[in-house]
Amino acid sequence: QVQIVESGGGLVQPGGSLRLSCVASGFTLDYYAIGWFRQAPGKEREGVACISSSGGTTYYADSVKGRFTISRDNAKNTVYLQMNSLKPEDTAVYYCAAAPNCRRVGSPGDYWGQGTQVTVSS
Repeated sequence: QVQIVESGGGLVQPGGSLRLSCVASGFTLDYYAIGWFRQAPGKEREGVACISSSGGTTYYADSVKGRFTISRDNAKNTVYLQMNSLKPEDTAVYYCAAAPNCRRVGSPGDYWGQGTQVTVSS
C-alpha cells in the first residue's frame, strides 16, 4: 500500500513554532519532489513550499519566506516543514504531496496525505 502521512500539527500561540512531518510508506521518496500545501476555511488551496528530490532546490510562497523551512531526510523517507514566527493567518489544514518535480506537484493524481490541522491563536 502506498501511503503518505502528515503529523505535527496542533494549537500554538502567535509567534510560536511547529515542525510538520511527511512520512511515506510503500514507496521511497528518493525520486520525488515534495510539496506542502495548506487550505484554510473558505479559502482555496495554497502552495506553501516545495523541495526537489535531491534536496538541492527549494521554493517558498512569499507569505512564508523567512519563517518556514522545508527539508528532507531520504534515509528516513521523511520531509519536514519547520514553521517559525507563526501568525493567525497560517491557520489551515496542511497537506504534503509527491510528484516527479516541483513544477508538477499539486495535481490530483499526485500522492497526497490526509492532512494535519495547524491552529494559531491566542
